[in-house]
Amino acid sequence: MAGVLKTFQGVTALDHVTLSIRPGEVHALIGGNGAGKSTLVKVLSGVHQPDAGELRLMGEPIRFANPADAKRAGIATVHQETNLVPTMSVARNLLLGREPRGRLGLIDSAAVHARAERVLAAYGLEVDVRRPLGALGEGARQLVALARAASADARVVIMDEPTSALAHGELETLFGAVRRLREEGRSVVYVTHRLEELYGICDRVTVLREGRVVHTGPLAGLDRLRLVSLMLGRPFHPVEPVQHTGEPAESADLPVLEAKGLTRHHVLDGVSLAMRAGEVVGLGGLLGAGRSETARAIAGVLPVDAGQVTVAGARSGKWSIRNAIRAGVGLVPENRKTEGIVPTLSVRDNIALAALPRLSRAGIVSDARVDSIVATFMKRLGIKAVSPRQPAGELSGGNQQKVLLARWLAMHPKVLLLDEPTRGVDVATKVEMQALLDELAVDGLAILLISSDVSELVENCDSVVVLRDGAITDQLVGPEVTEDRLLAALAKDAEEAKEAKD
Repeated sequence: MAGVLKTFQGVTALDHVTLSIRPGEVHALIGGNGAGKSTLVKVLSGVHQPDAGELRLMGEPIRFANPADAKRAGIATVHQETNLVPTMSVARNLLLGREPRGRLGLIDSAAVHARAERVLAAYGLEVDVRRPLGALGEGARQLVALARAASADARVVIMDEPTSALAHGELETLFGAVRRLREEGRSVVYVTHRLEELYGICDRVTVLREGRVVHTGPLAGLDRLRLVSLMLGRPFHPVEPVQHTGEPAESADLPVLEAKGLTRHHVLDGVSLAMRAGEVVGLGGLLGAGRSETARAIAGVLPVDAGQVTVAGARSGKWSIRNAIRAGVGLVPENRKTEGIVPTLSVRDNIALAALPRLSRAGIVSDARVDSIVATFMKRLGIKAVSPRQPAGELSGGNQQKVLLARWLAMHPKVLLLDEPTRGVDVATKVEMQALLDELAVDGLAILLISSDVSELVENCDSVVVLRDGAITDQLVGPEVTEDRLLAALAKDAEEAKEAKD
């Protein structure tokens, strides 16, 4: 990939990216949200065509008009969500479009089954190839997808977050398959957010940030702290490791909210935290650490297998969105466009949406009360709109974010969960939002702040809980909340974190 540029509606997703993949290497591709990883994978696999620059295969320029062109050239992609057919047999999925045929051109089922068994056994998977693919677990389906790509004589296999839903045993089987590809002289592009996997299987790494390549080189000799610093764009300074993983410092005030042992298979692993009135608690972690999932579980959006949430000392029955809202918990989600704002509704209606039951009597909503509340919060948050009747979808990203905040503040919540509240907003709006957080905390609101910006966590939070793979690995409190210590916590090796926890 040489100097590739890719834009979408004037927004640069890849900014003159150059990337080389060597024969027989496992090359890691990492970066935070919006770094450009997905776009890069889609360019390599023929989904998108570059606006500038070129692709070269074995030194020769090549252009993929579609994914079929990429496959014919030997580029195979194994997506995070396997794009196979669950109702068909494992064997048919593995050899779909390449089935052995008899003299009359009919599919030779016996030959299909025999070949499928040989291919899967070579990659460490022994299953009944006659069974429907949907009857297998997620890990087995991922291995079938990988074996399908490899058995199609692929020169380069792109693996996009292949282990996001795998158990430990399945992970080792997958690594064995990747090593086999490397031994066969094939190349693997391994997209992941898990540093321990990256160091366990990859030879070289390319780091993307905001659509640009900020580092390419061998993993040997590149420590985790340096790697995390490159991903986040923050300078790094070695510090003594922080071992504090206990409960927050004792306070005379009882917690407004306590989450205990929040667990969901493959997503959250016993997450516990407490928030007090007027306190801003940060959630830190790299992409895929479980930050958004923790907030969604607290807000009742994500059902959990175990654990409980208590607000103001009172436990509800089965925790749900309804119970969370009634208890005074509000969530401003990361993706405001798809999960927050209703773009066709007016600013007025978006702000009043959650509070409508409280603003009605006998089922009739008082327009005067709605107008009063909307005017109050538009003024307080400085929402810039032609009028309250303007469609919310016409506002800037920063003003849409303020509308979402106004919606929950109109509910007079006890706890506010903010997931990346300043992402995609201009600098002036970001400063306004941070000032608002201070004001809300002074007013006694308990705030959970999720941010990929290390400096934002340091500047705004009283304490920061650090997650990795859905589990708490560190907690920084008070003077411990510094950029250097937070970077060190984010880069801490998984085994080291487990030993500290034990």
